[in-house]
Amino acid sequence: MFSHPAHILAQGFGSGLSPTVPGTMGTLFAWLSFNIFSDRWPAFFTPWNWLLIIAIGFVAGIWACHITGKNLGAADHGSMVWDEIIAFWLVLVLVTPAGAQAQTAAFLIFRFFDMVKPPPIRYFDQRFKGGFGVMFDDIVAAFFSLLCIALWGSW
Repeated sequence: MFSHPAHILAQGFGSGLSPTVPGTMGTLFAWLSFNIFSDRWPAFFTPWNWLLIIAIGFVAGIWACHITGKNLGAADHGSMVWDEIIAFWLVLVLVTPAGAQAQTAAFLIFRFFDMVKPPPIRYFDQRFKGGFGVMFDDIVAAFFSLLCIALWGSW
């Protein structure tokens, strides 16, 4: 992980190095860090600043995941979880304020879409490659998660 700065970011500061379910570990890291940062420094970690951090993180993730995938010999290596982190931060910032129960539901819904990759998520996962492809399919999973949460909330 420390052989290149891109690996640190792409592998979610080590959360992607879990021998089992690295994507889930990366999403849990996103959940924990979002809540710690938002609770500890609420004046800085406002929804608008989170959106800026997510946008910058998405662009940085394209670079980091491209480099890391190339160095690991797999375009979307399982240890790369920055895509889950950025996408789940997006889900959390758009459902905030949300209590623990709603955040748990958001976590489960996002993990479903990220793991199962139903159409059209699978289409984007297969169509776009490199760092952009790694990052983009999780943003689509975040969109479908948010859509489900919005539909659920409207009932």
